[in-house]
Amino acid sequence: MLDVGAGTGRVALELAERGHELWALDRDAALLEALAARAARRWLCVSTVVADAAGFDLGALRFGVILVPMQTIQLLPHAAARAGFLRAARSQLAPGGLVALAIAEELEGFEEPLAPLPPPDIGARDGFRFSSQPVAVRERGATVQLERIRQTVAPDGSLTAEGDLIELQRLSASVLEAEGAAAGLRPEPARAISATAAHVGSTVVMLRG
Repeated sequence: MLDVGAGTGRVALELAERGHELWALDRDAALLEALAARAARRWLCVSTVVADAAGFDLGALRFGVILVPMQTIQLLPHAAARAGFLRAARSQLAPGGLVALAIAEELEGFEEPLAPLPPPDIGARDGFRFSSQPVAVRERGATVQLERIRQTVAPDGSLTAEGDLIELQRLSASVLEAEGAAAGLRPEPARAISATAAHVGSTVVMLRG
């Protein structure tokens, strides 16, 4: 399997623990270094590659499944970038392989303090504690902006905080399926993932090689 936009391994490590052979792709080398360290502590083997999702070449490697979880495809800035990804994914698929892309077709807007905030993502490492608190989701025409406050508490108790803004392109399953077909992939029925306290509801677009 290839996990695209793998970050520090939220998805890749879970799948590796279930016995899948995992490759993790991200353009941020520091995040992949953290992923590799986490994998080593759990005695997991995950191969990493630094590359841009909008156009990558992994040579002779072929994958049965290419995963694009957590709305990563919506981080690409325009249709041309998505087309670059889809062409690259098509070339790296094993015969009959599957590309699965999670998108959020509808994100309910909110803004502090007008609505209860969703729970933060929380983690810890080497005595440091981390949290990422969503504080707003704002509609901006063709995009949706997700604003977060990221906090770090050091072992000595000192606190640092900084804002973080993520911009997602609006994207429907039908548009992504059409783009996949143009890249030589065959759309299959999409699947739905219900919202939970840990993640937003998603549509998973399924494209077969």
